[in-house]
Amino acid sequence: MARTAVVAGTATSVSNRVSRRQAQRWGEQDAAAYEEAPPAPQAAAPADPIEQLKQLGQLHEQGVLTDEEFAAQKAKILG
Repeated sequence: MARTAVVAGTATSVSNRVSRRQAQRWGEQDAAAYEEAPPAPQAAAPADPIEQLKQLGQLHEQGVLTDEEFAAQKAKILG
């Protein structure tokens, strides 16, 4: 009987240790998966103000920009 108790106790101990190690590995994998990716590089704005205004106008015509947003961005470009 004592032998059975020792074997069962050892098996339980080993099983718990393996479970903790596996949980730790999964936790590390989850943490790595949820780390924030670096922000995507934004497209460089054209240096030519005329090109910027053309693109701005296209966005306004497509309805992406409201009249107020269009006016604010246009004022920014024109200085």
